[in-house]
Amino acid sequence: MQIGTTIRSYRLQRGMSQGDIEKRTGLLRCYLSRVENGHTIPSLETLSKIAEALDLPLSEFFAEDTIRREMSQMHLSEEEVRFLAQIQRYSSNLTETDRKLLLAMVRKFASTAVQ
Repeated sequence: MQIGTTIRSYRLQRGMSQGDIEKRTGLLRCYLSRVENGHTIPSLETLSKIAEALDLPLSEFFAEDTIRREMSQMHLSEEEVRFLAQIQRYSSNLTETDRKLLLAMVRKFASTAVQ
């Protein structure tokens, strides 16, 4: 996935400059340029700021078209975004078995939350 390309695409669709995003997020224009050009991968927290500046749900950056439609109806709270950011940070240290266990737990939680 090319997150930078996706961000640039949404920004341009909205007729916004990198300076506009800078003003709304506090992120430096040079940092945004590095993200859009694929030189830097932003954290989940940073993506959340960019999504908010673009008036998008965070899920728009990750989901496939069918999932994106479903996820756009869900609104993540700041607490949920922080939790996902922590998961992202810690998941790089997990073994493959632990990642599978975590994914199974998330799926179980998601299926019970929907009901």
